[in-house]
Amino acid sequence: MTPSALAELSARAAVQAMVRGEISAERYAAALLERCAAGRSLNAFITLEPGRVLEAARDCDRRLRAGQPPGLLHGLPVPIKDSINTGDYPTSSGTGALRNFRPRADAPIVQALTAAGAIVLGKTNLHELSFGWTSNNRAFGAVCNPYDPRRIAGGSSGGSAAAVAARMAPLAVAEDTEGSIRVPAALSGVAGFRPTTGRYPSAAVMPISAIFDQVGPVARTVADLALFDEVASGPPGAPAPAELAGVRLAVGREFWFSGLDAEVGRVALLGLSRLEQAGAQLVEAEVPDLASLMDLTTGPIQGRDFRPSVAAYLERYQAGITVEQLLAGASADVRRVLADFASPGGAHYASESAYRAACDVHLPRLRATLSEYFARTRAAAVVFPAVRIPAPLIGEGRSVDIGGERVPFRGAIARNIGPGSTAGLPGLVLPAGLTRDGLPVALEFDAPQGQDRALLGLGLSLEAVLGTLPPPPG
Repeated sequence: MTPSALAELSARAAVQAMVRGEISAERYAAALLERCAAGRSLNAFITLEPGRVLEAARDCDRRLRAGQPPGLLHGLPVPIKDSINTGDYPTSSGTGALRNFRPRADAPIVQALTAAGAIVLGKTNLHELSFGWTSNNRAFGAVCNPYDPRRIAGGSSGGSAAAVAARMAPLAVAEDTEGSIRVPAALSGVAGFRPTTGRYPSAAVMPISAIFDQVGPVARTVADLALFDEVASGPPGAPAPAELAGVRLAVGREFWFSGLDAEVGRVALLGLSRLEQAGAQLVEAEVPDLASLMDLTTGPIQGRDFRPSVAAYLERYQAGITVEQLLAGASADVRRVLADFASPGGAHYASESAYRAACDVHLPRLRATLSEYFARTRAAAVVFPAVRIPAPLIGEGRSVDIGGERVPFRGAIARNIGPGSTAGLPGLVLPAGLTRDGLPVALEFDAPQGQDRALLGLGLSLEAVLGTLPPPPG
């Protein structure tokens, strides 16, 4: 197989080929490193050490020749978001003050992957401190979208999504507090999976709020997302594809389908039509008070939790700096946002009473409301466009144009994905097609809490109907 053909393999196919001896781990790693070098201008990685990767691959080959049983991820190079601790690489969280921070050990999720035979393929670029959706990182440079390098890859896990879309790896690790897996997956044309909050270990990861933070994968196929789930959570075997005929999918047009970019709306509706033609039943139903519950819950909790959570992380993992020093060294754009949302006296910083109400009243009510919604609709998942717009230009500003109206960037990017992560639901993002300008559009499918395996099984069938995108140009 040529290096280009090797780079097109799914994670499952690559592992199977290595285990069968059809290709060596070293040859496969070299093919992916060739893609990384060719796509260097996308700025997907902060740290990449080809020599270390190739030596780890040779070690995988030696162990296989010695008769050691291969793991589920034998020889698979996996990029890791640079907010996740790794013992052999710096963990910068995309900010200058942690440029040289070397944790003493891998995060539990990295330990699970390497125990299954994976190789760390460097650390991927991200939105600084994971506090944003663009990955326009001023400390390490912006991540570029493989489908149009003038545009954002999405954030905060932009480097992980860009690397997978650009065929630098078939599977990468990301992290999601309020869309940081699903937004870059949607804008970069790959699949992303945020599990039920708590399904995978999220310790030793730069936090925003333990109530919402969750690591998860991006990949080009649902089968590879399911492979990650098997390694990270332990259930043996891949989920079976669900029968689409008769599957009920809830559609709430008032919240999730209003104010869409025209091309996003067109592609999303075509996707829904294909699902209906395949036998899925669309159940039209709204979620009562969803917008107001989100306003009362997500921002107050994240803003109040950020500083104490980061301070505890820096102390526990011996980063050698305080949270005040960290923030003082952050880029101006991030400092401005954090001063507004996550600092006492900021315009959007919640009072203690608002925070307690968010945690004790509004969040339980949101979870109960969505649970009742699934019970009432008898839906396996709710479906909607993941992001309201295609990828905007890098540096476009704090607002974007949707149908001639200026819309705050946060609302355009995060409105639709917010309820799922705030309520802790499993969410699956799948490419649905391209705009007329060649930019990816995605549908998201959120399922009830704990229905992760069922959602991945459903995703296998949804993907077969929606299809996958052509590779990025070049």
